[in-house]
Amino acid sequence: MTRLLALGCYAMLLMPGFLQVALCYFFSSQVRRSIVYGDQPRNRLDLYLPANSDGKKPVVVFVTGGAWIIGYKAWGSLLGLQLAERDIIVACVDYRNFPQGTISDMVKDASEGISYICNNIADYGGDPNRIYLMGQSAGAHISSCALLEQAIKESKKEESISWSVSQIKAYFGLSGGYNLINLVDHFDNRGLYRSIFLSIMEGEESLHQFSPELKVKDPSNMNAVSLLPPITLFHGTADYSIPSDASKIFVDALQKAGAQAELILYDGKTHTDLFLQDPLRGGKDELFDLLVAVIHAGDKEALEKDAMASPRKRLVPEILLKLARNISPF
Repeated sequence: MTRLLALGCYAMLLMPGFLQVALCYFFSSQVRRSIVYGDQPRNRLDLYLPANSDGKKPVVVFVTGGAWIIGYKAWGSLLGLQLAERDIIVACVDYRNFPQGTISDMVKDASEGISYICNNIADYGGDPNRIYLMGQSAGAHISSCALLEQAIKESKKEESISWSVSQIKAYFGLSGGYNLINLVDHFDNRGLYRSIFLSIMEGEESLHQFSPELKVKDPSNMNAVSLLPPITLFHGTADYSIPSDASKIFVDALQKAGAQAELILYDGKTHTDLFLQDPLRGGKDELFDLLVAVIHAGDKEALEKDAMASPRKRLVPEILLKLARNISPF
């Protein structure tokens, strides 16, 4: 009950920013909502399109978080709107949540959403040769599972592959957990009780299957790991929802397996600082600027525009952001 009350107060303090984002989400002509990508419930995605339609744009496929229970595509609207201002298309993929689905359904949905973008984004002005995959929190776990599962399929030369890992230029994981066995007790202590978590993950026997870190360490997946794109993980050191060690250990495993992987830690940042409070603050944002720089690397004209871009608009007063951070249940 204490955490529920804290969540309510946290949302109220950030409401000035949420309302501005919601207005753009529902009324902007640059947002294409609920595009159908599959035949299951919640197989929908939102597209955030740049105002400038000249030339093919790079694309970020984003899988939102939500503890595998309350994930929703609109949670990525702030990121989508801000990246669209930099001439980057963002596709926020929705997926079935528990109890409507379990982890295999979520990974399947994410993979189908990625497939839709890879095969159809050119129709919306996107460049199919410049697609980036990103996930946050539970979405980082789900999207990394989908990416690694696809790489394993390709390494085994399985048929019926609708998209290829080679189409993903880079993967960005934000505040994610990649070894479920190490997180069961932590989540239980945080309120995501063991029985519920194991139901989401289809039982204790499935924790290994849906732990990307453990799959990467498996020698039988060495060929699959070699197919992975460059991977960058971001994590705040004050993240109590998913400890930053989760990203550190995963990067170590990737590097030992021969993958190109990098970890960027943000000292004192919480689970929501990087994804919510910092973007709502506006102005300079190290993580946002890094994402844009990687996506626009090699595009001299885009980099010049980025250098001249106006600072991002502040959406929430600083005092409210500080209060929200102090009572955040995350």
